[in-house]
Amino acid sequence: MDIIFTALLLLYSLLTGDGDDSAAARQLAAAYVNSAAGQTIIQPDSAIAGGIDTGKHSDSDVKKDPQPDTPEIKGIYVTAHSAGGARMESLLKLLDDTELNSMVIDIKDDNGYITYPTTTPELLEVGASKKYINDIGALMTTLKNHNIYPIARIVVFKDTVLARKQPELSFLHQDGTIWKNGRGESFVNPYRKEVWDYNIAVAKEAAKIGFKEIQFDYVRFPEGFDTKAASLTFNKTEQARVDVVSGFVKYAREQLEPLGVRVSVDIFGYAASVPTAEGIGQDFVKISNDVHVISPMVYPSHYSTGWFKQKDPDLSPYETIKGAMIDTHKKLDGTGELKPIIRPWIQDFTASWLGKGHYMKYGKAEVEAQIKALKEMNIKEFLLWNAGNKYTPDVAYK
Repeated sequence: MDIIFTALLLLYSLLTGDGDDSAAARQLAAAYVNSAAGQTIIQPDSAIAGGIDTGKHSDSDVKKDPQPDTPEIKGIYVTAHSAGGARMESLLKLLDDTELNSMVIDIKDDNGYITYPTTTPELLEVGASKKYINDIGALMTTLKNHNIYPIARIVVFKDTVLARKQPELSFLHQDGTIWKNGRGESFVNPYRKEVWDYNIAVAKEAAKIGFKEIQFDYVRFPEGFDTKAASLTFNKTEQARVDVVSGFVKYAREQLEPLGVRVSVDIFGYAASVPTAEGIGQDFVKISNDVHVISPMVYPSHYSTGWFKQKDPDLSPYETIKGAMIDTHKKLDGTGELKPIIRPWIQDFTASWLGKGHYMKYGKAEVEAQIKALKEMNIKEFLLWNAGNKYTPDVAYK
């Protein structure tokens, strides 16, 4: 039996090539190996992400910027409600009148809804759509007419819609109910390749529509997952969470880069300042190695007391951003040619929830202080976040 089992493992390794034929052969070989072993040694590709790493490398392993002539991007976040509603007019004027030149628009939002009326059966079978942006084609024409670089924001693993529709792709309590965080939101399982393929299918449609960059957000496990995992039921392999998450990013780039679109990822700002965020599965360097743009969310309000020697980081936007960028550069120093464009998210909102004495009202001076810190750290691109899309007027974005 040992000889047969070894032979089957060898057969599996020989069949781990590329293409549909190889995929089918892998599945067959995996079935034989698992049968011989009397247990699941190799997970089926269709269900679980990851598997045996053969060490083989293809042309897709070499990262290439598909948009090398893109100007330096300075953009804003735009909800689907704004993009498809009355607020869009004022946002267009903001970009027409300033150095801002890009919009990051929700195409799959924080609830998991596709934000325009897609007619693609594959997407509707797995997810669900809303008519927040009623005419996506007209929107793309408008962006083009205003010389706006369009970025599609896709929220990946935070997906209440998919979790409810297919609970087996989520995290379940022992009684079979879907796990929710304190805000009533559910996540889907990064170990499940169906989840990968669904989000990449959304991205491919966004590329077809005309978006030049796909920005993935919530590319992680839920916050505090390391303390919850033992009590939840979900499919997994022996792969570490950081490898699963970075594996998704690599797979996404390989799928999307040939379509001529950039891939970017939003990541917690503090991930650049710690060795690895094991709990949520974010490794700053591993993710950066497979994206064209990395966007650390370095909002001063999101750092606690003591970061960058600041008692209240929200009160020190210049010092906080500068400290975050020092750590970001240091973290990526060893990546060489794989180093992506660093395009941070910065704060254009007031964090009143921090409580009296721990926050201040953010306006022109505070936004410009952050931009000044970026410029001094040789960071030429940035994105502004305001959840309601109410951006500070008269800011010098140069």
